[in-house]
Amino acid sequence: MTPQDIALIRSNFAQLHRRKIETACLFYERLFTTAPSTRALFKTDIEAQAAKLIETLTVALAMLNDPAGLTALLTRLGERHRGYGVRPSHYDAVRSALLWTLETSLGQEFTAQARAAWSELYDQMASTMLAAGVASQRSA
Repeated sequence: MTPQDIALIRSNFAQLHRRKIETACLFYERLFTTAPSTRALFKTDIEAQAAKLIETLTVALAMLNDPAGLTALLTRLGERHRGYGVRPSHYDAVRSALLWTLETSLGQEFTAQARAAWSELYDQMASTMLAAGVASQRSA
């Protein structure tokens, strides 16, 4: 990712952060509509889960200039998600719901460049998490 991509992602996220719980709830609503099987993975109140999502994204985006730290964070997340029952196919549903939420929430601010940057970031994050989930399954 280029420094410009990182700056664009952080700028987009700052705009969303003002409506963070609303935006995260919109994400989960979209995810559960397009991939209903994912609803069973969440045992807590969705607003509480929304707060966790925003907190995790805040930390991850702060670590974009620290690849080793970000990889460590994503590895732990991938291992935990595997334990929660998250399957590889869920990552595609999350990607789609995330991009839809960004487009819906940001409107014209979600440019083609922003979509490409977020897509690249998500794909990198998901790849790391998936690899960690597979590795944790093998060692179990």
